[in-house]
Amino acid sequence: MQEIRAFDGDSFHVHNAFRSPGRLDETDLGKDKAEVCRLRYENFREGLVLHRKYVDRSSADDFQGVTFAFVCVDKGSARAEIFELLIKLQIPFIDVGMGLDRKQGALSGMIRATYYSVEDAAKVRDMQLAETANDPDDIYRASVQISELNALNASIAVIRYKQARGFYAGDSAWYHLLMEIGDSQTFTEKK
Repeated sequence: MQEIRAFDGDSFHVHNAFRSPGRLDETDLGKDKAEVCRLRYENFREGLVLHRKYVDRSSADDFQGVTFAFVCVDKGSARAEIFELLIKLQIPFIDVGMGLDRKQGALSGMIRATYYSVEDAAKVRDMQLAETANDPDDIYRASVQISELNALNASIAVIRYKQARGFYAGDSAWYHLLMEIGDSQTFTEKK
């Protein structure tokens, strides 16, 4: 049976409710995020397996049989270890991120989706398109979570995955997409 594996070692907090579909059930606060998500989503997704665990370079056994990965983390050092692991295991993946700024009052910034094919993953990683160090002034960690930007970022990642798998037609050569929030312009980098 096919499955979707997810890993998260965090507890569920109010800001997580702003990132995820469904309403906030206050009894979920403080519980394991993996368990909260399992209970929320198991009724409409078969084969969903959630683990209360952080992924790092020592997690190779957890990725036996995995054919593709999505990396969605807000800590650069964790991203660096996950990249190292996935490249070593030759698992293609897409990483998403965003950079927000509200120095002018209204939020501005960009969302990003970067595709790491098995053939080009190390080269794309070495371009440093994604943060692999922790930023102590990261507004994303300190400010309100923006559900529509998280949803858009996830949608772009899934569309790129489906292009790579031949489900959607399109220019499958792009590996890096940036979208400016203010004017919705996009920029892609291609092979």
